[in-house]
Amino acid sequence: MKDSLIIALDYPERRQALEFVEKFENEQLFLKVGMELYYSEGPLIIEEIKKRGHKIFLDLKLHDIPNTVKSAMKVLARMGCDLVNVHAAGGSEMMSAAVEGLEAATPAGMRRPFCIAVTQLTSTSEEQVREEQLVGASLAASVMHYASLADNSGLDGVVCSPHESKQIHDTLGSRFLTVTPGIRPAGSNVQDQKRVATPGMAREFGASAIVVGRPITGSDDPVASYYKILDEWKGVCR
Repeated sequence: MKDSLIIALDYPERRQALEFVEKFENEQLFLKVGMELYYSEGPLIIEEIKKRGHKIFLDLKLHDIPNTVKSAMKVLARMGCDLVNVHAAGGSEMMSAAVEGLEAATPAGMRRPFCIAVTQLTSTSEEQVREEQLVGASLAASVMHYASLADNSGLDGVVCSPHESKQIHDTLGSRFLTVTPGIRPAGSNVQDQKRVATPGMAREFGASAIVVGRPITGSDDPVASYYKILDEWKGVCR
């Protein structure tokens, strides 16, 4: 799980997603299936990707009453996902229920999926936290609070921006995962992201894993772009 480069497989349908995956014949990928693809194709897309030997981060950001989230996680645990998530804003009882659901339904002999909590989206700004969420604390303090709440609730880590990884690890330890979207190679379009970092910056900040979408999937040569970003993330010079 640590040091992973997770590719956001943000396609609207099965055909496009699998065409992308098939470009990587000899590479075991870690792929993020988000709402668009999952709601379009359902559990079958998870099964097809797993059959090809890849790892899956099923990014559905569950946020509901504890019993509903627990029941939903029982379903996800049986699908063979490697990583799932919830919204930390759902609270400690909901997050604990998510872990209980995963542990109850993971097949015998298998490790339950890692479970992480979304703190603040990387598209969220300081102004939005203050003016729209009416949070009295700073964005960084809000992220840290949610991370501590997730840790106390038995989760494995959080989704945060790379900029918050160091403080989280300094406070909660290196075993607590920081999975960081908002990764953009130097000079690329940040699009709808606000708190962004390059792969090299994310490594320096101590991120556990990075999530990269459009700089790879939207590239003219996705395979070359993947390896270039992977090298920067790993600190490899070729």
